[in-house]
Amino acid sequence: MTGGEVAAIIAAVAFAVLVVFIILVLMKISKTVDRVTTTVDEANKTIEVVTKDVDILSKQVEGLLVKSNELLDDVNQKIATIDPLFTAVADLSESVSELNVSSRNLIGKVGSVGKTTAKAGVVSKVGGAAFRAFRSKKASQASVTPK
Repeated sequence: MTGGEVAAIIAAVAFAVLVVFIILVLMKISKTVDRVTTTVDEANKTIEVVTKDVDILSKQVEGLLVKSNELLDDVNQKIATIDPLFTAVADLSESVSELNVSSRNLIGKVGSVGKTTAKAGVVSKVGGAAFRAFRSKKASQASVTPK
């Protein structure tokens, strides 16, 4: 074998090793691409399911918001009808407060009139007793002295 033939064999072996190496790399790349494709397919299926679920949830949330708005409007209407009641209760409590103040003033006046009346009652009893005593003295003098 000549030097050229040895060089050709070495080149052929090197080329065969290179081809085997390239084949192994391409097989690994092919497996990786298959796995990526499978992952992408699963991701697409998951995205479809999530999208459907989000659509259903958005419709339900929209319905809940509509019902909440209706409920809020109903509550606002009922509060509007109750407002006069609270105003009336406030007016009534103010009137009761004024009545309490007037009652206290009346009780104070009646108390002072009662004290005055009690004094007048005592004076009246004393005066009545004095008058009866005076009459009975006059009557006893009249019966003793002839006219």
